[in-house]
Amino acid sequence: MKLRKSLYALALFLTPAVAFAHPGHDHAGLLAGLAHPVFGLDHLLAMLAVGLWAAQQQGAARWALPLTFVATLLVGGLFGFAGVEMPLMETGIAGSVLAIGLLVALAVRPPLAIAVGLTALFALAHGVAHGLELPALASPWGYAAGFVVTTAALHAAGYALVRLLPQAAAPLVRLAGIGSAGVGAWLLAG
Repeated sequence: MKLRKSLYALALFLTPAVAFAHPGHDHAGLLAGLAHPVFGLDHLLAMLAVGLWAAQQQGAARWALPLTFVATLLVGGLFGFAGVEMPLMETGIAGSVLAIGLLVALAVRPPLAIAVGLTALFALAHGVAHGLELPALASPWGYAAGFVVTTAALHAAGYALVRLLPQAAAPLVRLAGIGSAGVGAWLLAG
């Protein structure tokens, strides 16, 4: 019963965001930026998976991966605002959903430099896409602030999920990684 009430409350809470997710309602861009990562399945899964993967790491990687993603996402967004396109951007985004999902599923712990490099590459593709998708009439700075805040919140949610679950639930986190990888493979195939 508590789960059902929580889901109803969440749906009620998100209802205004659905209405404001369309361009033209928010001339400042903030609401559009907040909504975009949540309503794009590829972005949502990749950003949650980064949080899951960071929580599976040890030491500095736990904070370095989410911070790297957010910082590089912002840089990519600035490139996108300027009209710079990235070759194979959509393939890179779908590939990031697949790859990060697999990294979570296998609980891979590469050296920090490799983990940060992969994270930055994936974030750059997502950032350029966000920047290129800037809604008409929206402020780039409000939009950027919105997608940075939502990205950080999604990373935190994934991280908290892993850290707060009992150790016995670790297979569920790996299953989430498999699910994300499956969606990534489907996106690549489509």
